[in-house]
Amino acid sequence: MRLASPLSGPLLGLVLTLAACTDLAEVGRAPQFSPLVPTLEHHALYNVPLPETAERRSVTDGASLWTASQRSLFGDRRAAQPGDILTVVIEIDDSAQMTNSTGRGRTGSQSMGVPQLMGLPQIIDRSLPEGATMADAVGFNGTTSFQGQGSVSRNEQLTLRVATTIIERLPNGVLRIEGSQEVRVNHELRELIVTGYIRPEDISRRNEIAYDRIAGARISYGGRGTISQMQQPSYGQQITDIVLPF
Repeated sequence: MRLASPLSGPLLGLVLTLAACTDLAEVGRAPQFSPLVPTLEHHALYNVPLPETAERRSVTDGASLWTASQRSLFGDRRAAQPGDILTVVIEIDDSAQMTNSTGRGRTGSQSMGVPQLMGLPQIIDRSLPEGATMADAVGFNGTTSFQGQGSVSRNEQLTLRVATTIIERLPNGVLRIEGSQEVRVNHELRELIVTGYIRPEDISRRNEIAYDRIAGARISYGGRGTISQMQQPSYGQQITDIVLPF
């Protein structure tokens, strides 16, 4: 049996005290926004990426009225480099309903006897009580049945739009994006976080991409504040649910 460390009690008390102080610091105040510095999104916005190839320019290049850059009139304005911003459209309308039913049955019967064996069963029957016989020495009967039913019903709807930033361009051309959005209303802060990998070809002309085009997508939508705190059990109840074996 493993004994608890003598420091486990004070350490647990310190963790609970720090957690309580964090909540007490927000009493009477609205939840604070998460800082943007330092994050990968902030780093990508403030660092200009180096060009993949070095182009040789002549002295007459500046005199041309035509330019194929991203900011030109006919240039491709879709996000393509680290630091560029694009919009992720999240429209989730999923519903699923499954019903399963299983039934199984089995019946078996076996018997074994010794009706004739050089007259020995008849001789043994004389010494047996009345009604007993060796004709049916052993008999087996068995019945097995099983029934199972299950059903699942789910319905989810979510429509959101969030601006994300390209924070990395992988060697194969795939873009890594990350974005967050926080909205505070009446001491309740709603948070939306989106991360994942996309292909430049999937970005529309409106510089948007659907959430189902994001590989390894991690979409989190929640909140923190007075309402969210009331929907969660207290720290003592959470610890009690973990510690108690029953």
